[in-house]
Amino acid sequence: MRRWADEDLAPFAAINANRVVMEHFPSTLNFERSAAAVSRIEALFDARGFGLWAVELPGEAPFIGFVGLLPAPEEMAFSPAVEIGWRLAPAFWGRGLATEAARAAIWFAFEQAGIEELVSFTATTNVRSMRVMERLGMTREAADDFEHPGIAAGHRLRPHVLYRIERERWREQAVDFDRPRSV
Repeated sequence: MRRWADEDLAPFAAINANRVVMEHFPSTLNFERSAAAVSRIEALFDARGFGLWAVELPGEAPFIGFVGLLPAPEEMAFSPAVEIGWRLAPAFWGRGLATEAARAAIWFAFEQAGIEELVSFTATTNVRSMRVMERLGMTREAADDFEHPGIAAGHRLRPHVLYRIERERWREQAVDFDRPRSV
């Protein structure tokens, strides 16, 4: 996990244009919107000291997607909060890479950034991401599920689930506090 490089933009835009990757989002993103996202991500790093790290797989791929931390949108009922999220190219799905990188991001959030709680949310249709959240030790309370305010009423992606993990609970279940190699 690392900061973004100029050469990450083209593969990032390809990931964002992939209908399979973006199945649980209202739309794909074109190159310009992907470039704007990278600019916002880098500005977040500069302002907050954290963001969505570019993920590479040494010896295999120089860029496979992102994993990291960002402020939850202000319009969410649970804001202010810090969200943990991920998006990887499909060729790298099913290998535990999102979970491994997210564990490193959680370590950073709780041990370096002093964040007390992380949230993660997704459309109820996104079972893959929910499984990652569960592998991370995050928990869901059905009462916290919500209708995403940025998605039109009646849209199949509007119903969302919310998962949480608190620093103290994470510490109780964490086996090793050593700094991960990838952060």
